[in-house]
Amino acid sequence: MKFDIIGYWSEIKLEIVREYAQVYSQILTSNHLHHVYIDAFAGAGLHLSKAKGEVVPGSPLNALSIRPPFKEFHLIDLDSAKVKQLRDLTAGQNNVHIYEENCNDVLLKKVFPQVQYAQYKRGLCLLDPYGLHLDWSVIQAAGQMRSIEIFLNFPVADMNRNVLWRNSAAVDVQQAQRLTAFWGDETWKQAAYETSGNLFGWEEKQSNDVIAAAFRERLQKAAGFQHVPEPIPMRNTKGAIVYYLFFASPKPVAAKIVTDIFEKYRNKGMV
Repeated sequence: MKFDIIGYWSEIKLEIVREYAQVYSQILTSNHLHHVYIDAFAGAGLHLSKAKGEVVPGSPLNALSIRPPFKEFHLIDLDSAKVKQLRDLTAGQNNVHIYEENCNDVLLKKVFPQVQYAQYKRGLCLLDPYGLHLDWSVIQAAGQMRSIEIFLNFPVADMNRNVLWRNSAAVDVQQAQRLTAFWGDETWKQAAYETSGNLFGWEEKQSNDVIAAAFRERLQKAAGFQHVPEPIPMRNTKGAIVYYLFFASPKPVAAKIVTDIFEKYRNKGMV
């Protein structure tokens, strides 16, 4: 099949998640907890590196290579060709569960219910949508469970292209609804626009950093994640921010570990 071509910062993201997953699995194994890996937009399992010109493992294969291993893997994608590739790559591994379904449904109905705190189960969940394709209900459910940590793609490029225009009145209603579904309500409007800084009450669009900071607060106060480090911006070849990679957890030690990993990679490629 034709693999997705990924750039420098996508490879950085894969390395960040892989590095934390390694530490996570070691800690959870030493504490005798049943820990699972969840990938909501798993893809085909392999990518083509733009920089290297070769096939590189995606997040599912990286997770499968972790030692000590996760107990279970839940891999989700809507693309039938990518799902077939995933099935081929993981054939014979009975602890790998693959779903050709919408992650917004399957996570809430089938996957998250299997990761209950009281049953000594824990989960590391990668929510890496291609754009505004994730519902807030999934994020909030993970935050309320206390058993799940998430890496989250906050897709500001999609937001800016389709919703966060300087003239908000010109935005298509359906596009605005997509952001509302991702954000959880319409408070994104207060986060994205400011009117108090001028004499005429005109809307002034806020920077990406301001909007991301508002969402970080939302992850803490509305979703219930107690620990949300400052996210790391992920860029395109021109240096423009495409999305922010968030991490959210109920555990302070997890946030400390990810903060250190983020800082190691934050300025790579910026020279």
